[in-house]
Amino acid sequence: MFVDRTKIYIKGGDGGNGAVSFRREKYVPFGGPDGGDGGRGGDVVFVVDPNLRTLLDFRYQQHLRAERGGHGEGGNRHGRGSEDLVVKVPPGTQVREDETGHLLADLTAEGQSFIVAKGGRGGRGNSRFTGSANKAPKFAEKGEPGAERWVWLELKLIADAGLIGFPNAGKSTLLSSVSAARPKVADYPFTTLSPNLGVVEVDGIEPFVIADLPGLIGGAHQGVGLGHEFLRHVERTRLLIHVVDAAGVEGRSPLEDYRQINEEISLYDPRLAELPQIVAANKIDLPAAEEGLAALRAEVGEEKVFPVSAVTGMGVRTLLYRAAAILAELPASPFADEETALLSPLIEGEGEPITIEREEGVFMLKGRYLERLVAMTDFDNEDATKRFQRIFKHAGHEKALLAAGAKNGDTVRIRDVEFTFSHGEENK
Repeated sequence: MFVDRTKIYIKGGDGGNGAVSFRREKYVPFGGPDGGDGGRGGDVVFVVDPNLRTLLDFRYQQHLRAERGGHGEGGNRHGRGSEDLVVKVPPGTQVREDETGHLLADLTAEGQSFIVAKGGRGGRGNSRFTGSANKAPKFAEKGEPGAERWVWLELKLIADAGLIGFPNAGKSTLLSSVSAARPKVADYPFTTLSPNLGVVEVDGIEPFVIADLPGLIGGAHQGVGLGHEFLRHVERTRLLIHVVDAAGVEGRSPLEDYRQINEEISLYDPRLAELPQIVAANKIDLPAAEEGLAALRAEVGEEKVFPVSAVTGMGVRTLLYRAAAILAELPASPFADEETALLSPLIEGEGEPITIEREEGVFMLKGRYLERLVAMTDFDNEDATKRFQRIFKHAGHEKALLAAGAKNGDTVRIRDVEFTFSHGEENK
């Protein structure tokens, strides 16, 4: 089963918790703090595997989570860092943010990798918080949560040449005659419901990959029929081989078929209309094909139209030699894809501004650093809670809430934690 688009949930591993511990030795009943740090959570990493051709596996595993780091221990023993979760994807996989549709990564080369969700860092043990003001801290940090997100995976097949044309023009038959690929072939429209790849190996030319792509119909650029499911794969090819039923077996005009397919491609993406294209005037073994062949040559130019019969093999070798010659002169990529963005770091620093929104009487604070601070604070620990309050006030968040209209007793929410706002006279 060919799958070229799917939505999955990704989560990096949480960091391990820091430890609260004090050194206990014979003759040293009240030793200093020796709680170790938690280990780092694993990243989720996509790696290109050229042996894969479909996203089918993700249909059955839509949630990917890396392991969390180990917790710190006494004796300044740090928790174990977790291994990254390495996920193999086929070449041509694009990763898009679910909410925005923003392109995060375009993975095309063998071994290319991309960190789609970073693991959280381990929480610091209490030995890391000693100072002149507190020589025996009784708190530690919890592990930082790993990044999480929903993403869309979209596969754009990577082929040197793509066979385009109306359903039943003979693309699948042509592919089976020039390569070892064995696509389904039958005498009815939309035989090809998913792309098929084949490697063309003919004496005297460099082997190249050819893709038999699902047939188009009018309105495909708007998603009609197989529409976008087809056109996505056209974007990766360097050369288009336009297969036209020169005999008009389906009762259509070969010339109109040629024009309509090119119009659909141009409307979907004008850049595709600029790709090199040659025409395979198929079914030339039928008497009615002569008239269609002449019309195509008059429209396109005789040097770009190749009469072939996918069934008998007539003219196929000449077509392949010409395709190979064109490919030898073309660059590796016909045009640059969208600029690939890098994942923003989960934490960007303490100076990052926060936003305050009010909804149904609740003040909601958002900001990466602040949200991380909440996630890594153990609010069951009184000393850890007091530390959070000091940092919150020092960062100016209390004043920001006052400016936003917060009053004593109002509810403040950060992530999934709620607080009761309290502002005393001494804090003014």
